[in-house]
Amino acid sequence: MAVSLAPAALDRVRRYLAESPGSLGLRFGVKRTGCSGWQYVADLAKESGEGDRVFLQEDVRIFVDEASLPIVDGTEIDLVRQKLGEQFVFRNPNVRAECGCGESFTTADQD
Repeated sequence: MAVSLAPAALDRVRRYLAESPGSLGLRFGVKRTGCSGWQYVADLAKESGEGDRVFLQEDVRIFVDEASLPIVDGTEIDLVRQKLGEQFVFRNPNVRAECGCGESFTTADQD
């Protein structure tokens, strides 16, 4: 089981962490929402939660709660630059379908 950061995302997360003293790493998971069922949640981790799985990539820790882990297992987080902005994208092998607006997704276990 693992969650990883592509090089561009790793660099961006490092910058976020440098700008936020006291942050432990990246918190990544999902919550139920949207028309398809799951939505990604990413933020800086201020503390470690009970049951968190922590992945270390170079000097960055990625915290994933135990409920989210089966849904995001194998995900690579990347940062894509487009014209005047940038956004994180999630390459999740567990996604079966996405809603039309791109805000949520379903997995095979939701059948």
